[in-house]
Amino acid sequence: MSTATKDSRLELRLSSSQKREIEQAASIEGRTVTEFSVPLLVAEATDVIRRQRELRMSDDAWEAFNEVLDQPAQSLAGLKELFRKPSVFED
Repeated sequence: MSTATKDSRLELRLSSSQKREIEQAASIEGRTVTEFSVPLLVAEATDVIRRQRELRMSDDAWEAFNEVLDQPAQSLAGLKELFRKPSVFED
C-alpha cells in the first residue's frame, strides 16, 4: 500500500489544555499526534464538504421537482438553429 508524500504542514494554535489532551489521547492509542489528528481532521473536512455539496429538499419540493422532470420536453425558439451552428469550443 503506497502513501502520499507528506510535503505540507498545517500549524494550529491551541490552548495548553487542548494540546495536553490531544497528546494524551494520541499516547493512549500509541500514535503520534500527527497519526492521531490527521485522520480525524480529514474525516471532518470530508463531511463538511459532502454536506455543502449535498442537495436537500423537502418531500413536497422533491415531488414538484419530479413533476417538472416528467413533463414532455418543450421546443425552444432558436434552439434547433443554434445546434446547427459549429461549436465555439471546437478547434
